[in-house]
Amino acid sequence: MEQQGQFKKRLNLLDLTFLGCGSIIGSGWLYGAMNGAVLAGSLAWLSWIIGAIIFILIGLVYAELSAALPRSGGFLRYPDYSHGSMVGYLAGFASMLGYTSVIGVEVEAVRQYASTWWTGLETADHSPSIAGFILQAALIVVFFLINYWSVNVFGKFNTALTFFKFIVPILIVIILLFNFHPSNFHASGADPGGLHGVFKAVVAAGIAFAFLGFRQAVDFAAEARRPQKDVPLAIILSVVLCLILYLLLQIAFIGAVPGNVISAGWASINWESPWVELAKTLGVVWLANLVLIDSAISPAATGNIFLSGTARVMFAWAKNGYFYSIFQKVDKRTGLPRGALWLALIMGIAWTLPGQFQAWSGLVGAVTSAFVLTYMLGPISLGSFRKTDPDLPRPFKLRGSSWISPLAFIAASLVAYWSGWDTMKILILFVVASLVLYLAFVDKDKALKATLKEDFKATIWLFGYYAFMLIVLYFGSFGPTNSAGDMPHKVIPGPWDSIVVAIGSLIIYYWGVASALKESRITTDEDEISEQKIS
Repeated sequence: MEQQGQFKKRLNLLDLTFLGCGSIIGSGWLYGAMNGAVLAGSLAWLSWIIGAIIFILIGLVYAELSAALPRSGGFLRYPDYSHGSMVGYLAGFASMLGYTSVIGVEVEAVRQYASTWWTGLETADHSPSIAGFILQAALIVVFFLINYWSVNVFGKFNTALTFFKFIVPILIVIILLFNFHPSNFHASGADPGGLHGVFKAVVAAGIAFAFLGFRQAVDFAAEARRPQKDVPLAIILSVVLCLILYLLLQIAFIGAVPGNVISAGWASINWESPWVELAKTLGVVWLANLVLIDSAISPAATGNIFLSGTARVMFAWAKNGYFYSIFQKVDKRTGLPRGALWLALIMGIAWTLPGQFQAWSGLVGAVTSAFVLTYMLGPISLGSFRKTDPDLPRPFKLRGSSWISPLAFIAASLVAYWSGWDTMKILILFVVASLVLYLAFVDKDKALKATLKEDFKATIWLFGYYAFMLIVLYFGSFGPTNSAGDMPHKVIPGPWDSIVVAIGSLIIYYWGVASALKESRITTDEDEISEQKIS
């Protein structure tokens, strides 16, 4: 039998930090400021702070987990170790949906901005034309080729691109500050506005979607030179650096929009290419052209990272035993899961087929929720490991984990709740229905079949969590609407519904920790943790 390859430990702190920054500064910066202003008005900056706090809390949890257990696709591995195969499978399925669709979202953003100068890239309803689909598919093929070569080439290529991705947004901030109107911060007309608008903007404006990229340091932990030190630091650095940039962009956008544009209210702004159209409105044509160039580079580079991350997720899912074994094979020469890369290529292109995406903003809520359904498991696993594996070496031990971990779980639950009824209903039903596939794999694996009863008991809390979220959503201020736009079932007004979610999530957190396996199933895989000589 051919010897299994091993991951190459080639990524340093700068590479890992810029993997996170490169993912966070994708299509989110192209649309987040305008969408935030439409939903929350001059308070949109607060949505960015809330989003960053949420993901810093979640990131701190994964900082400890990834330092103690540097595994490729760690987001899928940790719940499998702490709660067994069923929870691990559900995390994997949700993560697969999120990862593969992000590739499509990013190339969709490239095409949507490019249609400003080449109208033939989209149809009348803003979906991709044949030419637009070819452009999107060609970009994904380029991502694939960059990733297929080696992790070192991929890491250095991404680091160089991410340096450039900071330049254009910083230039925008500087230019817009010369066109700043403080009176804009007193303008009204956001929809829905107020505190409800601030909460809604965290998800609907693409703010949470932007910060999802922090996870890349965790996914690539098995390929880091010093994972115990560099991964936790890369997580925090990437979120904080990008928060500063996004805050400046949001404040600059609010202050620079001409008064005549917002005379009908913030909700009246409907620019397909926000920064390009704002620059043209201000008469700064050269800046508009520069944004058009960066509108191809920023989301394309993020799509490139997520294609690579998708392969690591597929690898981890297969490694857990819930996917075909061909996808857990690591190429001996390059140290890459090449089979998983091929699957990521195919699925990425499938998400971009005409009719799949009508607009960038139409999918970010679903993508965000899919990821959050994996993130919320991390705090549960951390709390469980502290009980079942107190002697586990923890190079980065999170101080205050007894309160940070439940807060991170609550934070993730709030993001999921703010996604709204329509998104969460479909996503949860889809994830639960996928258990049919899990049972098919279990039926063929004697080891999984032997632990099925124990694993099911460790999953009951998660089913309770899904039911709780759907019930509160149905009766809360993010619930279903009728044809007139009213919420006939709303019993819990905002922000009380968010408070109910927070309290209920806290209770479920302790239920989830108490439901952990009596003995964790942490594995040691040579293909992931073996040190490689760096040439």
